[in-house]
Amino acid sequence: MRTPDNSGARVSGAQTTAPTTLRTLLTDKLGWLGLRSAQILLALALVAVIVFLLVQVKLVVIPVLIAIILASALSPVIRWLRRRGLSPILATWVTLLTAIIVFGGIVTLIVVAVENQWTDLATSASDGIDQLFTYLTEGPLAVDAAQLEDFRDQGVAFLTSSQFGSGALAGAAAAGEFFTGLVLVIVILFFFLKDGDVIWAFFLKPFRGERLQRGRRIGATTVRVLGGYVRGTAIVAFVDAAAIGIGLAILGVPLALPLAVIVFLTAFIPLIGATVAGILAALVALVATDWITALIVVGIVVLVNQLEGNFLQPVVMAQSLKLHPLVILVALTAGTILAGIIGAVLAVPIAAVGWAIAKTWNEPGLAKHPQLA
Repeated sequence: MRTPDNSGARVSGAQTTAPTTLRTLLTDKLGWLGLRSAQILLALALVAVIVFLLVQVKLVVIPVLIAIILASALSPVIRWLRRRGLSPILATWVTLLTAIIVFGGIVTLIVVAVENQWTDLATSASDGIDQLFTYLTEGPLAVDAAQLEDFRDQGVAFLTSSQFGSGALAGAAAAGEFFTGLVLVIVILFFFLKDGDVIWAFFLKPFRGERLQRGRRIGATTVRVLGGYVRGTAIVAFVDAAAIGIGLAILGVPLALPLAVIVFLTAFIPLIGATVAGILAALVALVATDWITALIVVGIVVLVNQLEGNFLQPVVMAQSLKLHPLVILVALTAGTILAGIIGAVLAVPIAAVGWAIAKTWNEPGLAKHPQLA
């Protein structure tokens, strides 16, 4: 009798066992964790490469980002002019020239008003730091002078280091890069104001159905959040500067106007900006008057910041900035490392846009084209 040959069955069984074992390894808990970890690492590597490439061409990337933010802030003006019957090109020219004249006029007035006081301000701040160190070392706290000197030397070394200078100061001090970036901002802003919706529609041409609707939602959300952030921050900065400047003037603190200007400018850097402006104002008050006045100045700054955070910002900025302070701090740190002071200013609105896009990613319903113009 011939015995049945089961070799083929054994081979077939072996062939089916291997894929089953491989599938089990990839789909059990450890395999699932490994696949997800590999995907996360791949995504992080891709993001790192993209950020690295963008940093290499930041002379172009930063003007584009600034132009997008400004175009979003000016979009209500463009829409209002178009509803009044102006053509897109005429509405764009009117908006752009008006913005340049207004912004240039404000900058000119500020420079003329405080140009002769900046040296006194720097001297007062330096003297205030010296008095503070003297009080800490010789006063009731009796802090070790060597530790304070070491701390101050480290701060001075950081501010004068090549890393800090190249990231935060050198780019702003290079006249060629500054004017090149300024020209790029104006030119790009002109086209965003004139054809912003057309440009975004062009990028959405390959998409259909839900992906097209998602792209439209992203565009509309970006314009809404950026525009609201810039307009709200400008209002908050003006109120802060006016309140603190009036308080300093009433107390008789000198250099109230340049200090108010610094408050306005630093208000565009959340969390850190208000703290720096308050410390500077208190140091000037300490040098020019006495400890009591300096403490009153600190109280005014704290009160204004509390009113801003608990009342003014929620009312003025509404949904434009719904980020936890820790997220803002991390964004500020990353932006400063990547692009210095400009990066610190741009980091928070970019983070706010990213969070708003994540919330509306799968939101149902239709969205119109983003109205940059």
